[in-house]
Amino acid sequence: MVPVSRNNCSDEICMDEAIIKELHLKKFVPIGSKLHGGCISKARAYHTDKYGDVFIKFNNDPKAREMFDGEFASLDEISQTNTIHVPKPIKSIYDDGRACLVTEYISMTGPAKPEQLGTQLARLHLHNIEKVYASDESCSFVGATRKNPPPIRQFGFHITTYSGYMPLINEWSENWVEFFCRYRLKSVIDVIAEKYGDRQVLSLWPMLERKIPNYFVGCQIVPSLLHGDLWSGNYSYDDNGPVVFDPASFYGHSEFEMGILTMFGGFDDAFFTAYHKLIPKTSGFDKRIFLYQLFHHLNHWNHFGDSYRMGALTLMQLLS
Repeated sequence: MVPVSRNNCSDEICMDEAIIKELHLKKFVPIGSKLHGGCISKARAYHTDKYGDVFIKFNNDPKAREMFDGEFASLDEISQTNTIHVPKPIKSIYDDGRACLVTEYISMTGPAKPEQLGTQLARLHLHNIEKVYASDESCSFVGATRKNPPPIRQFGFHITTYSGYMPLINEWSENWVEFFCRYRLKSVIDVIAEKYGDRQVLSLWPMLERKIPNYFVGCQIVPSLLHGDLWSGNYSYDDNGPVVFDPASFYGHSEFEMGILTMFGGFDDAFFTAYHKLIPKTSGFDKRIFLYQLFHHLNHWNHFGDSYRMGALTLMQLLS
């Protein structure tokens, strides 16, 4: 193989040797003529001899290794539930300041099945809840294995995940409201305050923080495994049905998923009808969705600038 100068190459080319070595490949041929870029990473599909067709995301940001480790863990955790299809994670690879995530390649050209998507997302959210209830009824959970692990009774995750370039603190907590306030809203508000020095967001936060517990009075919240970033750009369909990808998973309130899901649209009535058939709305649902949308408005403000500022401040005023 002709050596490649690392001072004059793309992330993809620079990582070819590392990918071939880490995956023990004899065949590694790109599909198509160019990389495809999203907001965060570039990506491309490849033919391989060992794994068939694979999909690889590339990023050379200093956070990329931790980002891809979190995404790998998220895909793996969702896959273990057997509730909704995700690309099978193969390996996250780090080499000389560059990182990539290798997953199964899925041809997402199937017909839309929004009702099936709603049903499967609800089953994902119910998966851990049902295990908790079953465990409580039996007073023990015997025979726990990787394929049948014990239920999760706290909010959080075993690894840091990312929403874009924003690290999500996932320290375990027994109280959802405290977890959400501290590790979702407060953490991104702190970043915005440091980045933009916005006085209005800082003045509104103490009033909102005091009000937030009122939105959860009477709520019985059992941790659900969440995709964490399910907007219309992070799902599609293959020939067998829905596929979700680019997760930022953690165990949290199932309604949190509805924040970004309702923020940008792309989900029709059939989806919501199927979802709420299995997980009905409870008292205060609509106000809590505004609360969960707020996190994403703040996070988009952090990533993309002032175009999201007014939406975030309006929600903070509405909820305070």
